[in-house]
Formats: sequence, structure tokens, C-alpha cells
Amino acid sequence: MSDLIIHNARVTTLDPARPAATAVAIADGRVAAVGGDAEVLALAGPRTRVIDAGGRRLVPGLNDSHTHLIRGGLNYNLELRWDGVRSLADAMAMLRAQVARTPAPQWVRVVGGFSEHQFAERRLPTLEEINAAAPDTPVFILHLYDRALLNRAALRATGYDRNTPDPLGGRIERDRAGNPTGLLLARPNALILYATLAMGPKLPAEYQRNSTRHFMRELNRLGVTSVIDAGGGFQNYPDDYAIIRQLHADGELTVRIAYNLFTQNAGGERDDFERWTGMLAPRTGDDMLRHNGAGEMLVFSAADFEDFRQPRPELPAPMEDELEDVVRLLAQKRWPFRIHATYDESIERVLDVYEKVDRDIPFDGLHWILDHAETISPRNIDRVAALGGGIAIQHRMAFQGEYFVARYGAEAAAHTPPVRRMLDAGVAVGAGTDATRVASYNPWVALHWLVSGRTVGGLALYGDDNRLEREQALRLWTQGSAWFSTEDAHKGRIAPGQLGDVALLSADYFTVPEGDIADITSVLTVVGGRVVHGTGGFAAHAPPLPAAMPDWSPVNAFGGYRGGTLAQAGAAVAGAHAHGAGCRVHGHGHAAHANVPTGDLRGFWGALGCACFAF
Repeated sequence: MSDLIIHNARVTTLDPARPAATAVAIADGRVAAVGGDAEVLALAGPRTRVIDAGGRRLVPGLNDSHTHLIRGGLNYNLELRWDGVRSLADAMAMLRAQVARTPAPQWVRVVGGFSEHQFAERRLPTLEEINAAAPDTPVFILHLYDRALLNRAALRATGYDRNTPDPLGGRIERDRAGNPTGLLLARPNALILYATLAMGPKLPAEYQRNSTRHFMRELNRLGVTSVIDAGGGFQNYPDDYAIIRQLHADGELTVRIAYNLFTQNAGGERDDFERWTGMLAPRTGDDMLRHNGAGEMLVFSAADFEDFRQPRPELPAPMEDELEDVVRLLAQKRWPFRIHATYDESIERVLDVYEKVDRDIPFDGLHWILDHAETISPRNIDRVAALGGGIAIQHRMAFQGEYFVARYGAEAAAHTPPVRRMLDAGVAVGAGTDATRVASYNPWVALHWLVSGRTVGGLALYGDDNRLEREQALRLWTQGSAWFSTEDAHKGRIAPGQLGDVALLSADYFTVPEGDIADITSVLTVVGGRVVHGTGGFAAHAPPLPAAMPDWSPVNAFGGYRGGTLAQAGAAVAGAHAHGAGCRVHGHGHAAHANVPTGDLRGFWGALGCACFAF
């Protein structure tokens, strides 16, 4: 008998044998049956949970082929998210409200996931505005990986002063007297940005566990059931994996995770991988938590940071020898590997190394990955295909496209990255986000970018020859990504024997206006037949989640991604008015704002300078 049946749905299976259905049965964590309501409901027993989907669209659970969940989870509860906020006035109102909530010596951190181009004002806040909003509480705002804004209190907390030297590849902007202004620039190395962020107070282990649970539930809310974690700077193995391992041991993971190991040791990269390959066999773990190989940093000399405001960095001469040494080891140990590679010039040299190693130690089906590959050439796409590699793409251009166009021109941007050309060449392609410090973790923003070819600021980047049909884009977020963790045989479709991971959508992805794709969420998310998220009429099916820790966490006031149309936001405020909710900061009732027209909210919260929208 089935454990869970979802019926009265419009099921997109992505299975050629049965592309559409109305009902799905899941038993023992896997899809048991797909078909019409009558035939599937016949599999129900006395203990089967039966859920009426109400005619909504059901799709395979989304799978992010490149993100940073493990690191992001440890810090999620500390971060004020500007992801999806559509005016700077609203963003600054959130900042002021969080400053009022945050006790000393804690910081207010806005850590990526947004672009100045998403704001109606088309700009970042000034340092003067940030200092006025937070005269005493440290504030750190990370914009992509190109700059960070620190207020005076944050400069004091970090100890940056006129005697602090600029690090290699970074710059501390200074006034005429030589004192830091609060602007940190990657030129083009982002080390100064994440090294500064790492100076802030950390959460204790119990809070990090709670934080990771909240981040996973936020991903579940968006329909994400699996991710591949690409490691990251200051994410040390095994220390920084203790929380995720404990959650796995306790059965509290709600997102499947395949993780790559990222060396932190410039000049000693091979030593790291020598040690790790002795500790872990390839793909050690299970369907919920699995080791996935090496990268995205293999050697520091091969890292071409993508700051499109800066000229392309030239990789140093020793890169080939250092990379070859590591890749030979990984090929011998049969460890899958991935590498951060933005520019075609870098990819050319990386592929030279790979082809050389392959001649001696054939890759022969070993999964290896190029990450990002925005400017990869047709010739190098064909070389990837010939070596059996894959390319993990992300919607970084949705956040940085305006900068790319300003430097390289619209014609160059029209195939950056050349997604259709990759698919036409037969290369394995998986979609993802590279969240959380650059692009948003919201998969629907990425799907909107793939389908529309537009940035979050609305700039049209691509023509028909580089945009994807909706089903094709969805495949990259499901079947496509499964290849990157060597799980394509049992993940990414709704078909008998596949893992029972599905998402029931708030709106029909296949029929909503193109501009509304980014606002889709999941109303019911299932991982292995277990309901991990539900909202609205499906909320009763989902397990409760404890409040975010600490109690002043921005998550308790604002949640995560704050997208949605103005009309939706207006309806939410109107609902709060009707329920008599009080302002979290100033103590007055929402009736004080009852005359604000619903749906005409741009700049309204900023003018109030309060958190009345944070219910």
C-alpha cells in the first residue's frame, strides 16, 4: 500500500513513457505509480495519506546543481535578505527595522542574493544613508562579489583604519586623510569581502542547527528537494560539516545534499585532496547526504573570479602544473571533480590540462564539471563533450548582466552563457543558482532568466536562439542536475522507481505570464514521500518548525525571499490591517497606515521607516 497519494493534479512527469498524469503514489520513499485518479487511488490503504491537489501543477522536485547550502545554513538566521525586494526604500526600511532589533555586539548582515538593478531606484544605498540608519550597530552589505559596504560601526568592529593595508586583489577605499570610508572593492579577487564577513560573530552550534533547518525549509518553500553543495571559502572539512551530519543522523534533513570538498589551502591543495581521498570513497553516503567529489576550487591559481565590473583576470603561469598534479590524483582515485571557470580563456587552459591527464588516465565516464562557463566558446564546448564532461550554469548574468553589457557589449552578452549551444552539442547541462552570496537561491528567478533571457532589472540579454522553452528549462532543474551527482538514473522524473520528490506549485509554470514565473512558490513539497513543506490549505500536512534562533533573527521578522507582485504585497498588508497586527518596531497598529492604497506600495515602507510589513 502507498504511503502518500496526491491526486487531482496536473502532473508534469518529464517521463517520455507517460508525460502527463493526474495522480502519483509514493511508497517506501519512491514513486510507486503514476496515472489517473481512479487507478492510483485504488492503491490507498488505511494508513495512506491522500492529498487532493485541487487541480494544481505538480512537478519533480527541483535540484540546484551548484549552491552553497551547508555554509549558507550556518549563517541563514543571521542574514537580512534583500532577495526579491523591489525598491531600495523598502530595503532600507528593513535595514532600519533590523538595526532596532539587533543587540550589541551583533551585526546586521545583508549577504548577497540581490542586485542594485532590481531596485526601482537602480542604485545601492550610500554610505551616508547606511550610517544614518545604523549609527551604532555594525552593518555589512555584500553586493555580488564586487563590493561590500560597511558603516562606521562595522569599521570599528573589524579594526580597519588608516594603517590597514590593502590585501592582494582587493582595495579599501579611503578618504583624503587616508581613513577607510566603508567601501571594500574586489579588484578582482573577492577575498577581502568574505574575509571581512568572516570577522562577524558566529552562531553557537545549537543556533547553527536551527538556522540550517530554517534555510532548508525556505528552499522547500520554493520547491527545492535536492542540491549539490559546491563547498566555498572558509568552509572547512570536516569541521564545518558537523551540523549537517548531525541533522542527517537525526533524520532532520529536508533537502537531499551531495557535497563537494573545496580546498582552503593555497599552495597545499594537493595535500588536502590526498588526505580527503584517503578518508572518503567516491560517493560515500546515502540518498539524503552524499559525498560528491572535489571542487569547485581545485587549485587557487585556476580561479578566475567573475567581477564583470573589472577586467578579466589572467591566470598565472604555474596554473597548469598545479592543476595537473591535483587532477591526476583525482582521476586515479576516481573522484568526480568540478572547477570554477568563468571565462573561455581560462577554460581553454583548463581543458588543455584535462586532455593531457585523460591521455594517461582515461576519465572514461568519470563525471567532471565546469562551473559557470559564461563565455565558453563553441570550440571548447565541443572539447567538453568529447571528454564526457558537464557544465553547471547559474543565473549570475541575471544579477550582473548590466555590468557585462557595459564592459563587453550587448552582442557578447547574447550568448553568455551559450546554453542552447551546450545542449545542441550534447553536453550534460544542469541549472542552479550559485547562492547565497551572489545570486538568489530562488530557483524560479533562475527559471525566469532561462525562459525570458532577462536580468532581474528587466534588461533583455538573449534572443530566441539562447532562450529555452519552459519544459526544457525545467529539465535542467531536475533531470539535468541529477547527472551532476551521478543520480540521473533515479532522480529528476516522476516515474515508478524514481525518488519520491515532488513540488505542487502556487501557479501553473506552463501557463502563467512569463513575467510571473519568478513569483512561483511551492504550496506542498515532498521529499521521499515525506511532506516537508505546506502552506495555505496544505499547511496541516507539514511538520512544525521552531522559531528561528536567536529571537532577534531577521528570519523571524522578514523570512527569506521577498518576491511577489505589488498587488500580492498589497494584499498581504491589507490582510495585516484587517487582523489588527501591530508594528514590530514602533508599537502602533497597522490602522495607522490603512489609507495607503493596496498595490501601490513602492517606497511606502521606506517613507514610514518602520517594519509594518514584517508580519
